[in-house]
Amino acid sequence: MSRTSSAKKSETSNGISATVPEDRIPPRERIVSTAVELFRERGIRGIGVDAIADAALTNKMTLYRHFGSKDELVCETLRRASEKADAIWRDLEAAHPGDSRAQLDAWVEMRAQCLNGEPAGCDLANAAIELKGEGHPAHEMIERHKAEQRDRLAALCSAAGAREPQLLADTLTLLLEGARVSRQAMGAAGCCGHFAKACRAAIASFT
Repeated sequence: MSRTSSAKKSETSNGISATVPEDRIPPRERIVSTAVELFRERGIRGIGVDAIADAALTNKMTLYRHFGSKDELVCETLRRASEKADAIWRDLEAAHPGDSRAQLDAWVEMRAQCLNGEPAGCDLANAAIELKGEGHPAHEMIERHKAEQRDRLAALCSAAGAREPQLLADTLTLLLEGARVSRQAMGAAGCCGHFAKACRAAIASFT
């Protein structure tokens, strides 16, 4: 992939309009969006700062001016992923204000759609596996994010009137994480295709 095509690919896939001239996109944004794509394609340890800077149409000096280290850049890409996950909760509340059961059902549908849009799996979970045992500063962020997502789901299950809302939240979380791994191992036509149906069955058994 050429330097220019790589940058354009990351800009488009991370919400930056492909019609915006490259010199109008702030260097920091180019670096982060490019790093997201390259980490997904090659792994965090499989790509260096020189290659990231080159693909982002900048240089290593500029990269280090915005990020003190590669680890800091990794944390920023994962923070962006966490923000996208948080946006799902805002969308649920906006779409179904005051209706917790409708929000829970919509959570299932939105997560099923997200599965189709993340063929490489969850960025945070992938990072946790790749960086395991290295004492990377991203680990604390990942653990906090996953715990917060599970706790918000448990609160929603409780508000929806579920029996044993903590157990239901754990069940739905395991189904989601398992579906992400299954999609990578077996493809979209594998058992991850039954994610929504399995979630609905679990919810029915607790309500």
